[in-house]
Amino acid sequence: MDTGDTAFILVSSAMVLLMTPGLALFYGGMVRKKNVLGTFMHSWITIGLISLQWILIGFTLAFGTDQHGLIGGLDWLGLNGVGMDPNPDYAATLPAIVFMGFQMMFAVITPALISGSIAERMRFPAFILFILLWATFVYDPVAHWVWGIGGFLRNLGALDFAGGNVVHISSGYSALIAALVLGKRKGLGKESMAPHHLPMTVLGAGLLWFGWFGFNAGSALGANGLAGMVFVNTNTAAAAAAVAWALVERMHRGKTTMLGVASGAISGLVAITPACGFVTPLASIVIGLIGGLVCYIAISILKAKFGYDDALDAFGCHGIGGTWGALATGLFATKTINSAGADGLLYGNPAQLGIQATSVLVTVVFAIAATFIILKVIGLVTKLRVNEEQEANGLDLSLHGETAYSEFI
Repeated sequence: MDTGDTAFILVSSAMVLLMTPGLALFYGGMVRKKNVLGTFMHSWITIGLISLQWILIGFTLAFGTDQHGLIGGLDWLGLNGVGMDPNPDYAATLPAIVFMGFQMMFAVITPALISGSIAERMRFPAFILFILLWATFVYDPVAHWVWGIGGFLRNLGALDFAGGNVVHISSGYSALIAALVLGKRKGLGKESMAPHHLPMTVLGAGLLWFGWFGFNAGSALGANGLAGMVFVNTNTAAAAAAVAWALVERMHRGKTTMLGVASGAISGLVAITPACGFVTPLASIVIGLIGGLVCYIAISILKAKFGYDDALDAFGCHGIGGTWGALATGLFATKTINSAGADGLLYGNPAQLGIQATSVLVTVVFAIAATFIILKVIGLVTKLRVNEEQEANGLDLSLHGETAYSEFI
């Protein structure tokens, strides 16, 4: 056990936790002022719910003894046997409880990302049921497939350093299905739904960028050279994507917006997540530039063309950005950065790109099917969507009995 590694991962865990309140600010600034607290609530209640779910059952489903490559066993139910000694299978220099806590913060933010697609219209009881079921039946299995010892995508050779499949693809495509099942917000395209507080969103983006260093560099599971490389790759891709978004937005709309630059940075962070521990800083520039471009196209062009109401662009950013990042890993990965990884197409191993594409396809199909089933089952128990009067009045007052601002603001 290494005290330096342990300290680094504890700090990284706290940084990843901070990302979920950061997400609340990022999303909260983009909704109308009558829905800001309801949007905050989606992230904050997820912290509470999934922190408990992970301890009780989530961790053992994701990282417990493999069951046919599909799910972890129940040997660590309620953290039974997860103590202060290291588990050499996952992190030989860390107490097992520290590794568990680090992974818990990933489990927390992932379902919270989905809330951006259903903002301003989902009933709170339905959201609670959805988060718990989705975490148990989507996130935990996918985490095992990709990261768990014996998981079938891990055995296939799929590379996902910090959560391209596990976090972004799974949540992004689930977000699209949730938006389609719930339907569009009332008045979309007829009344203004502009962000009510862009400085709040920009602050949230900054907290996400900061926390992402814990998210990605912490996934090296040690204070070492690989963590340093990941740190640089993470920042490089975010910077490249922010610049790419700024340029393409100016060419497309004639102006560069602050919301666009912030969204571009987040897109780059999403895109580099699966690749950050396998690629060079120069490759990170390319991944970020293309990540900013494809996410801009998805959010600014394709969403309008196909007419779905992904309210805060959870799919456009995380689904599309995560897909590009996973595929880019198959292009740019090199063992000169991480000997535990693999070479990609550009380093003489075209098979890796095929493996990455397979892992993306499996994750997308599973997330879409499981999310649709979960929502339909919840719909048999309780209504998914608020009624028209509640939606008109805003979710803050209708669902939570409070308002974010006084009537004089």
